[in-house]
Amino acid sequence: MIQGNAVGLDYHQHSVQVSVLNGAGRELGNRACPNRWEAIRDFAAGFGPVARAAIESCAGAADLAEELVQHAGWSVDLAHPGYVARMKGSPDKSDYSDARLLGDLTRVGYLPKVWLAPQAVRELRRLVRYRQQLANEKRAVKLRIGAALREQRLGAAPARRWTLRWLRWLESEAPLSEQSRWIIGRQLARLRQLEEEIKQVLARLREVTRDDPMVARLLTQRGVGEVTAFTLRAEIGRFDRFNSGKQLSRFCGLSPRNASSGQRQADAGLIAAANGALRAVLIEAAHCLIRFDPRWHALAQGMLRRGKPRNVVVAAVANRWVRGLYHAMKGTHADTNLNG
Repeated sequence: MIQGNAVGLDYHQHSVQVSVLNGAGRELGNRACPNRWEAIRDFAAGFGPVARAAIESCAGAADLAEELVQHAGWSVDLAHPGYVARMKGSPDKSDYSDARLLGDLTRVGYLPKVWLAPQAVRELRRLVRYRQQLANEKRAVKLRIGAALREQRLGAAPARRWTLRWLRWLESEAPLSEQSRWIIGRQLARLRQLEEEIKQVLARLREVTRDDPMVARLLTQRGVGEVTAFTLRAEIGRFDRFNSGKQLSRFCGLSPRNASSGQRQADAGLIAAANGALRAVLIEAAHCLIRFDPRWHALAQGMLRRGKPRNVVVAAVANRWVRGLYHAMKGTHADTNLNG
């Protein structure tokens, strides 16, 4: 147990429920405070020195945690909200009980922690995730255009889809109905707008990471392009916070989930709890490695000959590659070198 008081913080946009417990587990106070680090510090200080504090990881929580670390001098941990909910053992929920549970878990050392990324890394994440949102919107626009074309029952086009020649044909020559042509014209305009926006975000990412040694090192790795490097830097932060390549691979969502029971030994696909964007770029990198790297191509072909499904093969390649990447990257200095 800790020496001093433990504080649990249940975060909301305008207020934070603050629970203060002493080392023996007795609650000294539990009250909603304004969402300002000064108000939280002043309330907790009325019960004595704070040894540790915990706050669930959610939008805005990391910024508050960093303020308490820098300005109040607290030691603050981010908690995994899913694991905290499972540990509660009750279907009832209130801000009062949630704050107390967080304080109690950090008091006894059972808090399921997540990494508190530095502000520069969190800013990079915002850029990376914004680019991903634009890419998702671009994909949705293309799907809408494809759906409209299926409704028009168009025959063979003069070029492959999404090439410049095909786009020019679609915009001016394709035999479309009046309303479909108007709709598709607007969708094509939106597509061009999104492509330009994505280019601007990529330029911004290059500027922000220009002097970052980790991004520079990642770009020297086989199969890693700019988007993959930016995503790995933003979502992983630093490789040396993991104890092994296996742990990193599990964080990336590339490890198979065990579904064994009794005499039955089986896997149940990849683990569900993972960052979808991070896993997606690593699966794409695995596809690239299988196509162009002799080592990974040979491994994939061997697994395919043994009857493994292709999606399983690609995930296995990504899993093994990330484990190797851990050993190549864990010594890279990654303290905040990102440009503001």
